[in-house]
Amino acid sequence: MLSRELINHEHRCRFVVTSASDGWEVREEEDAVIVRAVHRHDWHRVERDRLLFDLRARALTYAGWIEGLTASDRYAA
Repeated sequence: MLSRELINHEHRCRFVVTSASDGWEVREEEDAVIVRAVHRHDWHRVERDRLLFDLRARALTYAGWIEGLTASDRYAA
């Protein structure tokens, strides 16, 4: 559903939102370690999580991180 990855040298930060049978799974990963994972039943909370992801991604980009290719981007190329 949503996958966004930022890269800085050997480090990766990934934001993922996937649909589940009764809602959505929202998680943040740093170097393949899940640092935050929640299950949401309310789409409005998922939207808030996405806004927080965008803010975090902007901060990382400002600090020199770059956008990485997601799996869907790799297949589209």
